[in-house]
Amino acid sequence: MKAILAREVHEGDVVVIRYEGPRGAPGMPEMLSPTSAIVGLGYSRVALVTDGRFSGGTRGPCIGHVAPEAAAGGPIGFVRDGDPIEIDLYSRTLDLKVDSAEMEKRKAEWKPRMRPLKGVLARYAAMVGQADRGAVLERR
Repeated sequence: MKAILAREVHEGDVVVIRYEGPRGAPGMPEMLSPTSAIVGLGYSRVALVTDGRFSGGTRGPCIGHVAPEAAAGGPIGFVRDGDPIEIDLYSRTLDLKVDSAEMEKRKAEWKPRMRPLKGVLARYAAMVGQADRGAVLERR
């Protein structure tokens, strides 16, 4: 939100919001604030990609429920500022244009950024499945 409101985002950019999935948030918060800010500031060629979720109020090219999420070691967790991301809405593809050697290096260096949790939320975050499988609790 800080980058969007400070107008550090430019037409043609892809805004990536991660660690908002079932495990990382935990619980998949709704992304209406960033999408509303993008539209409200008049951007027309900015996409948003997240492992969080969207409501019916979302407008524009927004891709949510990305799985596996960042907290589970999904590729969304390895994106860095300036990485080229190609979105083809017609063929329904989303590609991070980073070569496989660089992705393997990032994956090896990756450490999950988990919030310190206790009680029910800690149990939920440890047991929840990914959004593409319904974000339901799974036995592990």
